[in-house]
Amino acid sequence: MAITRILVSSMLLGGLPLTAQGFEFAGYARGGWGGSEGGGTQSCFQLPGAPAKYRLGNECEQYAELEGSQALYEGVDGTRLKLDGMVSLYNAYGHAPTFTGEHGDARLPQLWMSLSLPALQGGSLWAGRRYYKRHDIHINDFYYWNPSGTGFGLEDYRLGGYTLSYAFSREDNIHQPDKANRHDFNVGNIVTNPGGALEFGLGYIQRGQVENAHSGWSLSVEHKQKDFLGGENRLVAQYGVGPGIGLGGTGDLRADRDVRSWRLLESPRWQLTPRFGGMLLVALQRDERANGGDQTWYSAGVRMSYAFSQHFKLVGEIGHDRVETETDGTRRLSKFTIAPTLSVGPGFMQRPEVRLYYTYARWNRAAQRAAPAGSALSASGAFDDALHGSNVGVQVETWWGG
Repeated sequence: MAITRILVSSMLLGGLPLTAQGFEFAGYARGGWGGSEGGGTQSCFQLPGAPAKYRLGNECEQYAELEGSQALYEGVDGTRLKLDGMVSLYNAYGHAPTFTGEHGDARLPQLWMSLSLPALQGGSLWAGRRYYKRHDIHINDFYYWNPSGTGFGLEDYRLGGYTLSYAFSREDNIHQPDKANRHDFNVGNIVTNPGGALEFGLGYIQRGQVENAHSGWSLSVEHKQKDFLGGENRLVAQYGVGPGIGLGGTGDLRADRDVRSWRLLESPRWQLTPRFGGMLLVALQRDERANGGDQTWYSAGVRMSYAFSQHFKLVGEIGHDRVETETDGTRRLSKFTIAPTLSVGPGFMQRPEVRLYYTYARWNRAAQRAAPAGSALSASGAFDDALHGSNVGVQVETWWGG
């Protein structure tokens, strides 16, 4: 089975990057097996209206990303032409690994070229489809700032101590049905204190070629503190208007200027001792609609890891999401996971890992009513009309290079 071979190879590589004659290889993979308390395939818990879910013991798919980059030309003056590509493989638990159709796919999410020139002061010109300046929270895989897309741009031109970037794109991803011209401006490395720096991003979306389309914009500001309790800390504020309500990406092109969103999040990651590490997220997002339908999302979660030996950890995660709506009340979901783990090392972010896990979740009737038919929280899902459920399983996760 392709995914199994990928995972075994990843474990043997031990997280090492692969390079040969200008070629660099990086990747990520996770896979395993899970089942629900009533029997059958694992069913994962995500609150309707929440943009992400807490991941530990709550992923219902085999997934891998394989990325390679090749230097096509390297000059003695620092000129460098590079080609980068990525293949991703996805397959839901309980379905044959065909990688086509509803339950699985194989994609080419990245294929782009870059040209670095001495005149660009450490920066580069690029064009193609790529993951561009993505920011995410690891414990719930929340890409809160993600101006990726198909386009071109100038990246990380150094002016003084700052980095300046501009990107033009037409679509965020292959699943975006309506296209619109998007312009992203970024200023980074604004040093505020020892180990701390600000990054600003402004996105402008032109009026798309669809009926009732509008233009919009978004602003993102992040302060990143390195060497924080042995890890880092991120404090983020975002605001968007019209199609800018996607904040880090492109939102609904039919949203007008009376539609607004804002978001605040705080996320420290720590490694207080070689054995004890963890990560916390606190997030608040408000979506305002002029004709009603306002919504507020609250989220708080923590994952902690303690290593009893060089290769054995106990990992636990608690997460709570709440979505307040004007139409169907307040939806709630709480989730807990415990996972004895074998790892290549004792650190919180060290991989590969092999985990056994038990996950338990509770939700309310409002969440059940809003859940899509057949999903874990719905009355027609794996847990029927109950307002709680649990899963058990085993998972391998690894990354290397990059």
